Amino acid sequence: MNSFFERRYIIAGIFIAIIVVLLARLFYIQIVDPKYAIYAGKNVLRQTIVYPARGPILDRNGKILVQNEPFYDIMITPREVKPFDTVEFCKLLGIDRDGFNKRWVKAWKYSPVLKSVFEKQLTAQTYASVSERLSEFPGFSAITRYLRNYPDSVAAQFLGYIGEVQDKDIKHSNGYYHPGDFIGVTGVEKSYETVLRGQRGVSNQMVDSRGTLKGKFANGLYDTAAVPGQRLTSSLELSIQKLGEKLMHDKVGSIVAIEPSTGEILCYVSSPTYDPNLMVGRERGNNAAKMYADVYNPFFIRPVQAKYPPGSSFKPLSALIGLEEGIITPQTSYYCPGYYQAGNRRVKCNNGEAHGLVNLSSAVAESCNGYFSMVFQKIIDHNGTHQTEASYKTWRDNVKKFGLGTRLDLDVPGESRGNVPTPLYYDNLYHKGGWRSSTIIPLAIGQGELLATPLQMANLECTIANHGYYYKPHLVKAIGTQNVIKHEYTVRNYVGIDSQYFEPVINGMQAVIDRGTGIRSKIPGIIMCGKTGTAQNPGGEAHSVFVAFAPRENPRIAIAVVVENSGEGAHWAAPIASFIVEKYLKGSISPRESGITVEHFANANRLPDSALYYSRFRKKISPKDTAKKQKADTLKKPLKGLKGASRQNKKDSSTRLLAVLPGRKDDK
Repeated sequence: MNSFFERRYIIAGIFIAIIVVLLARLFYIQIVDPKYAIYAGKNVLRQTIVYPARGPILDRNGKILVQNEPFYDIMITPREVKPFDTVEFCKLLGIDRDGFNKRWVKAWKYSPVLKSVFEKQLTAQTYASVSERLSEFPGFSAITRYLRNYPDSVAAQFLGYIGEVQDKDIKHSNGYYHPGDFIGVTGVEKSYETVLRGQRGVSNQMVDSRGTLKGKFANGLYDTAAVPGQRLTSSLELSIQKLGEKLMHDKVGSIVAIEPSTGEILCYVSSPTYDPNLMVGRERGNNAAKMYADVYNPFFIRPVQAKYPPGSSFKPLSALIGLEEGIITPQTSYYCPGYYQAGNRRVKCNNGEAHGLVNLSSAVAESCNGYFSMVFQKIIDHNGTHQTEASYKTWRDNVKKFGLGTRLDLDVPGESRGNVPTPLYYDNLYHKGGWRSSTIIPLAIGQGELLATPLQMANLECTIANHGYYYKPHLVKAIGTQNVIKHEYTVRNYVGIDSQYFEPVINGMQAVIDRGTGIRSKIPGIIMCGKTGTAQNPGGEAHSVFVAFAPRENPRIAIAVVVENSGEGAHWAAPIASFIVEKYLKGSISPRESGITVEHFANANRLPDSALYYSRFRKKISPKDTAKKQKADTLKKPLKGLKGASRQNKKDSSTRLLAVLPGRKDDK
């Protein structure tokens, strides 16, 4: 009997102990530890992404190039939608019933229980009327987003634009991007995406069984604030960027201006351009379609993607290589009868003009084709004709040191290499050992298969202005409040030419402006050193080219201007460049002795015939047609002309008119 009572007390004690433990645990769960309440709360948790403002982009003086404008997306969670007046709802959003049905099906397919975008990019004015009644439509909500706004509508190709993420963007983002998010597509918006986009935040809210908001989840403990994107300060000077776009209106071509002492790009004009505001908002797709259909292709980024024979602007480089190699001296003279005879080829000076006796400086000033053809042939033949390929390879390596035939690693995407043809290219064209200096003599005057972008041409002027080195060009000089740029943009890139050899070349370039072909573009009170030139164009009038730097002492700006289908460089490119240079250095443009005015050049229409332009720009040239144009000047058979086409560039069908075929003449 006693044993029975003892067991009863033991069992009762066990049950009491269990009850105490359970009560203690219940007390801990409900009173002490809040995480279980949080877990329970997640059953009625609604998360809303808080999108940050994208970082603004400024010019070098702090003027706004790009800023943000809020807009609103109407979101839908299909499973939460209750019966409602669809006619009234459609009227509120400004859509029809078919539009509503399409959006509904798309949202349901995406997810019945997850939010997705129902209607995009409502303006603040439209949203003001929608927000007052949105609570009448369960399952619908709104989020704030930001679109770009461009106060001055300039520098479209530099700034680029943003667009909705594609599947590949989502896949490669490690979960960062979701459908409906925005991402930089081109320009600085693309290359500095991670800096500009900021960091999204999350707002957690509690709702009851009817979907009514009941306040912050866990008192906002698990909310994260959105972090705005960082501000970018570009190297562009807004005043000359606007002037450049004004001067290039109704023209095809580009302007690139660089500060030689830093490599910072001051002006970056691609023409025709477009208003970047057209790539924002609900009409973006329609606007883009129209621009893609434009024969002059405003989306083509000509400063870094267009390729032209540099023409006479290449002559100073050729002279510098000759000086460094000891082939010529500043006093080396040549008697120009109006042409140069290179084997079976005769290279004429512009319009057959006879320059008489010229030395290095005067040959630069008068743009004597004969002098520079002589220099080139001496460079290639100085080790004998049996060493043509080796000598050419050395010459090519020297040219590439100036940044031609290679990318300069600009901090925006899409940069072209240009073209400095390889020995293998000529071996394939003429067979190995079947070509000589006379075969490739057009290279001497910046023609033939030699191609350069306007950026490369401007960079060449920086190298001459700096007497032998350049900084890699770049477009962004600061991120946030810090002057943070890549280390590679702070390193001097020496080209292997002794600084003493630059003065005679620069003397000639100054003479071009003081008394030569560029005299109409002389700037009062400023010594500008430049070179006019022509990029041959077999499909029409030649392209007008001008390169320069100023002032001569302590240069502050180097520039390259190309105006397609506009003839000699002195006629169009040089005056345009001179206005940009004067505006940058003096802040205003003074009356010119030559009488040229900004208004005349800004109002002039130099657009080539659209039908011809389209046929050259879009159509592929077949290898057979190319080969016919590139008949070889072999050792056995002379070639009557110098015209040919570079098969090396046949893949660039989209830029075909820019890869201009070689020609015989080069303007001064």
